[in-house]
Amino acid sequence: MVSMEIILVSMETTSETTAPVSDLETHLGYCLRRVSNAVSGNFARALQAKRTSVAEWVLLRQLYDRRQATPGELADALTMTRGAVSKILDKVEAKSWIRRRVKPEDNRVQLLSLTAAGRRIVPELAKIADRNDDQFFACLDSDERQSLGRLLGKLATCHQIRDVPIE
Repeated sequence: MVSMEIILVSMETTSETTAPVSDLETHLGYCLRRVSNAVSGNFARALQAKRTSVAEWVLLRQLYDRRQATPGELADALTMTRGAVSKILDKVEAKSWIRRRVKPEDNRVQLLSLTAAGRRIVPELAKIADRNDDQFFACLDSDERQSLGRLLGKLATCHQIRDVPIE
């Protein structure tokens, strides 16, 4: 009886290992993740020279286009929790890149804006982001870059992806 169990277990193991399995490199999600990790990793390392992170850059960039915003508005724009945004705000405030003030009509609401130093750092960080993209995607011609952007946009729209990629 024991030998019969061993044979059955052996047969199950053999049939499981011989089933066809697609190559990892044929999975587009895997390929996208590898490319994303490389692009993001290079960008994160480049930002370290400016004492900042990708999350801080994204928050500062969002605030750059606005005169002011509340933490809740930034959390919604970044699709992050208010707690996560609060931690990032503490870091950029410690660097004197943002200013917090109380909304005059409602002292329960904080208004955030970039300081002069914050307004100066965002274009510097944007140049790093642009340079990172230029270096990484240099192997693609203009049409290929546009096609890639269009296809990624189509996937994001199709799957209703709103999340801002942060680290």
